[in-house]
Amino acid sequence: MPDGQNDRGDQGNGPGQGPRPSINWRLIIPLLLIFFLLPMLFNLFQGNRTGQEISYTQFRSLVVEGQIRSVTIQADRITGVLSSGAVNTGLRGSNAYTTYIPIWGDPELLPLLRDNNVEINTEPADQATFLGVLVGILPYVFLLWIFLMMFRNIRGQGRGIFQVGENKAKLYDQEKEKTTFSDVAGLEGAKEEVMEIVDFLKDPGRYRALGARSPKGILLVGPPGTGKTLIARAIAGEAGVPFFSMSGSDFMEMFVGVGASRVRNLFKDAKKKSPSIIFIDELDSIGRHRGAGLGGGHDEREQTLNQMLSELDGFEQNESTVVIAATNRPDILDPALLRPGRFDRQITVPLPTKDERKQILEVHVRKKPMAPDVDLDKVANRTIGFSGADLQNLLNEAALVAARKKDKSITEEHIEQARDRIVMGIERKSIKMKEKDRRITAYHEAGHAITAALLPNMDPVSKITIIPRGMALGVTHMEPAEERWHHSREYLEEQLVTLLGGRAAEMNVFGSMTSGASNDLKRATQIARSMVSMWGMSDKLAHIAMGEGDRDVFLGEQLSRQRSYSEETAREIDEEIMSILRGAYERAQSLLKEHRDSLDKLSTLLLEDEEVDGERVYELLNVPRQSEES
Repeated sequence: MPDGQNDRGDQGNGPGQGPRPSINWRLIIPLLLIFFLLPMLFNLFQGNRTGQEISYTQFRSLVVEGQIRSVTIQADRITGVLSSGAVNTGLRGSNAYTTYIPIWGDPELLPLLRDNNVEINTEPADQATFLGVLVGILPYVFLLWIFLMMFRNIRGQGRGIFQVGENKAKLYDQEKEKTTFSDVAGLEGAKEEVMEIVDFLKDPGRYRALGARSPKGILLVGPPGTGKTLIARAIAGEAGVPFFSMSGSDFMEMFVGVGASRVRNLFKDAKKKSPSIIFIDELDSIGRHRGAGLGGGHDEREQTLNQMLSELDGFEQNESTVVIAATNRPDILDPALLRPGRFDRQITVPLPTKDERKQILEVHVRKKPMAPDVDLDKVANRTIGFSGADLQNLLNEAALVAARKKDKSITEEHIEQARDRIVMGIERKSIKMKEKDRRITAYHEAGHAITAALLPNMDPVSKITIIPRGMALGVTHMEPAEERWHHSREYLEEQLVTLLGGRAAEMNVFGSMTSGASNDLKRATQIARSMVSMWGMSDKLAHIAMGEGDRDVFLGEQLSRQRSYSEETAREIDEEIMSILRGAYERAQSLLKEHRDSLDKLSTLLLEDEEVDGERVYELLNVPRQSEES
C-alpha cells in the first residue's frame, strides 16, 4: 500500500500424480442403512414365520390341556400351531408359537406328546437359508469394502508412511501453461539479467566449449507481488525446458529427515529431465540463518538446508539444472546459500515505475471491457507504490464494482472506487457515530489536510473522508505527485507535522486529547527514531547510525546482541526523538491557529458531505497544489 495516508481510529501434487480420489459418501450412507436395517428385517421375517415365543413350562401345560395341535422339533427349538379350539393361551393375534427344550433335555417330552395326540414333525438342525447366509457375511463384506476405499484414498493422496519423503514439486506442462517474456510486463532490467540463463539452457555446449558455466542459482529479491514467480516461469517457457515449482514450506514435515529426503528427490527428478529449472518460492522459510534462536536452531529445517547446500554445490555437479529461488527477506538467509557456486547471482525485482505500471495495466485489461474514458496513463500515475499484484487486484476490484452496479464496462469511476477501497479500506456502513464523535473526527482529519496542504514538500492532498474505513474512523489520503527515490530531512519533518496535525487540531478546538491519534503517534515515533538512529538526521547525533533497523527477526538475536552505544547515548537518542516530535507538534499548532477559519470551514464541509476532494482544501486556503509549485 502506498505511503501518504493518515487515519484516525482506535480500532502440489507431485509430478505425474493425478487427482486425489475421495470417498463417495452418497454411496456409503445408503449402504450403512442397509447394513443396519437388514438384520432387523431378517428378525422380523423370522418372527412372523415362527410365531410368538412362550416359556417351556407354558408349553407343557398347553400340551397337557390338549391345546397343542402340532409341534416341529429342530435341535433344541420347538415350533408349532395350537389347536383350533384353544382358549386362555395368552397368545396374541396368532396360533403359532415358539419355545426351546432345556439344555439338560426332557426325556418325558415324547411320551407326553403321544399321550395327548400331538402331531410330531422334525427338521435337520443345520438348515441354512439364503437370507441367513446373506446377513451373516454382509458385515464382513462391508468392512472389507471400507478398508479398500480407505487404502485407495491414502495411496492416492501420497500420504503413505513410505511416500512421505517423495518429491512434492509441481511439474508444469509447457504445452498448456507456457509463459514467455512477452507475458511479463515491465521489469526490463530483470529480464535482461536472466536472458543469459535462457541462452545457456538452449545451447549449453557453446558455453562449455569456452570453459564457462552458467550460474547455478539465481536469487530473485523484491517486495511481494512484483512478479518473481512469473519471471521464473518465463525463463522456463523461453528455454523450453521442464519447470519444477515448489514452495519452501513444502519441504517441512513433522517427521525428522523428510525435508532432506524431498530435496534429494527433487534434484533427482530434475536431473532425469535435464536441462531443467527448479523454482523454490519463499526460500527464507528453509534458508534462514542456522543457529539463530534460543537453544540452537530448528533441526529439521537445518537438515533440509544442509541437504540443499550439498545439492547446489556438493560432490555431484548439476551443470544442466538451474535453481531459481525467490524471497523478500534476503537479509535473514544463511551466508552459505549466497556464496559463489550456489546462488551466484541476485536479481532485484523492484516495484514497477510509472511506465512499467502502465504496461502491466495494459496486460490485465486485455480481457476486460473498458470504457472509453479510462486513461491508463492517469491510472498508472495515481498508483505509485503499487506492485504488479496490486494492479491486478485493482482492476479486479473495479470489475466487481461494475458488476455490482450492473454496468456493461469498467469506467474511470469504478477504478477510482476500487482504488479507495484498496488504499483507504472498506467502508463500514454499520457504524453510526454520535454527532460529538463526528465533529472530533472531522476536525482531526481537517488538521491533517490543512497542515499537508500548507507544507511545500508534502505530497498533495487527494481526498479526506470521515466515513469509517477499515480500522479508521476517518482518513486523509495524500497522493504522491511523483515517485520518490530519496526522502530529504525537510520532507520527513513535514510528514511529522502532518501526522501530528490531527492531535493539534483536537487540542486547538476541544482542548483535550483522544485516542484517535494512536496510529498517527506510532508512525510519527517510528519516523523520528529512524531519523535519529539510522539516518543521522539529528543535530546532536548527526552522520552516525545507532541502530540496525528491523533485523531482529529472531528472539535469540535480539537477546544476545549487545548495543554498540552507551546508556548516555541511548538517553540522548530518546531526547532527540522527543525534541523532533515536540518541534513538529508546535509547528502544526502554529499552522492551524493561523488558519483557524479554513480549519472550521473544512470541518463543516466534512460534516455535511462526509467526503471532500483535495482540490477543495487548496481552494479554501487559496494556495496552489504542491505539484503546481514544482
